[in-house]
Amino acid sequence: MRVLDAAAVSAWAAGCVHSLASLRPAIDGINVYPVADSDTGSNMLFTMTGAAAELGKSEPGDAAQALKTLARGAVAAAKGNSGVILSQVIRGLADCAEGELDGPWLARALGRADEVATGAVSRPVAGTILTVLHAVALAVRGNTGTLGEVARKAAQEAAHALEKTPEQLPALARAGVVDAGARGLVAVLDALVDVLAGTPVEHDHALEAHAGTTEAYAWEVMYLLDGVDEASLPTLRKELSGLGDSVTVAGDGAGSHAVHVHCADIGAAIEAGLALGRPRRIRVEPLLTPTPIEPGGGIDRTVVAVVHGGALAELLRAESIPVLAVPEGETPSVEDMMSLLNEAAGRHVTVLPGSAALTAAADAAAGHAMAADRDVVVIPCASPVQVLAALAVHDAGRRTNDDVVAMAEAAAATRRGELRIAQEESLTWVGRAQSGDVVGLVDDEVVLIEPAPASETSLVAAAMKVLNRMLALGGELVTVLSGAAAPPGVAEELAEQLRVEHPEVELTGYASGQADAVLLMGVE
Repeated sequence: MRVLDAAAVSAWAAGCVHSLASLRPAIDGINVYPVADSDTGSNMLFTMTGAAAELGKSEPGDAAQALKTLARGAVAAAKGNSGVILSQVIRGLADCAEGELDGPWLARALGRADEVATGAVSRPVAGTILTVLHAVALAVRGNTGTLGEVARKAAQEAAHALEKTPEQLPALARAGVVDAGARGLVAVLDALVDVLAGTPVEHDHALEAHAGTTEAYAWEVMYLLDGVDEASLPTLRKELSGLGDSVTVAGDGAGSHAVHVHCADIGAAIEAGLALGRPRRIRVEPLLTPTPIEPGGGIDRTVVAVVHGGALAELLRAESIPVLAVPEGETPSVEDMMSLLNEAAGRHVTVLPGSAALTAAADAAAGHAMAADRDVVVIPCASPVQVLAALAVHDAGRRTNDDVVAMAEAAAATRRGELRIAQEESLTWVGRAQSGDVVGLVDDEVVLIEPAPASETSLVAAAMKVLNRMLALGGELVTVLSGAAAPPGVAEELAEQLRVEHPEVELTGYASGQADAVLLMGVE
């Protein structure tokens, strides 16, 4: 049974350099975050060249030692997000390099590579190199074939996963391209098959780069960080995420970490490392971003949303709205928001946040230096029903300013009601609420309390009281969003009761998945 030896590791490193170099004209044009790199080639090529050079300087040894040397060299030379992730792929192989390096070893090692590479990235994004790597790890998990068989299976699965990436990342779909890092990973695995089996893997990858102009808008800051306590790494990632995006902190398994961030404040990014360890080999380069791709019809704008509730997020995605789904009770980081903005095509981005806290987070991102090249407008919304009201009047054919005004007016004109279950005793304007009571609110003001226990009947009765109060001022359309705790039949029963009492009103209802409210109601 064929096993990996040191000579094969060296041949693979050289094959990776050759394969990535041959792809350079194609992949340089489609990096999501390309840098000014005309002399050294793509980030993955730069990283692999440095790793291969480090291996070439080392004393001959066994395959395990060769992989560890290759991993240290890759982390030290890592450039860009894709380069850092590639270094972690190699580190994953090295971490598992014990005993016979055969087919089952490669299957385990690719799983470890997936684990450490994903752990190095502050916020993994679907449709990138991490997505392809995860698909590969799942495909070969538990595989007991020969080394060549497992390698070929991995390469084939990587190619298959690569073809799906435009469906997972809207920015890629709009450009009609695949992610450069993901394509580079396919080349790396193909090179492994070529070394082990002696026959190359033939793939037909259509790569079409977006031929737009570029402009500098921030900086790519990278350095190696020594002497840092592993327990401090989450703090470092959080601080860097507050400065910008594309944050990775990747270890080499021997105490050194490659730090990478795209940000506008170079000094702050370096100081974050100084506070925890000893930065060295600091590299700063101007970051280039492609001219935003215009959606169909030449409209240079996109509407995005940030909401709580997975069901609501899926509802909006079904309408082709880029969405950031935030766990209940949490607020998105600057990196989360910047990733959402980067999904949007065009220079003008309208953000619809589903609560007051989410509005504040969106405002912070809109004013961030990393968003300086975009015209970002946040429409204040205090409830998801206002987000839906704004989207109902959105018209991509209108002038941008007119469309923003129409959405803002629709959101502001939507009155909001809620039903919540009291979690503890509290004193309100309409009396004392006990734990378990049904509390009704209109525009954040408590208007009724129904004694516990909550039932389908009591919830419908309370909801009708809230809606009657709201409809007393007029209204033609009622929107009801059912929370995660809503009884299965409450939405249907409420719809029937509303038809009886207000036949003139149109009703729409959806599941939202919200955890804090049983029902959310909007009247337009």
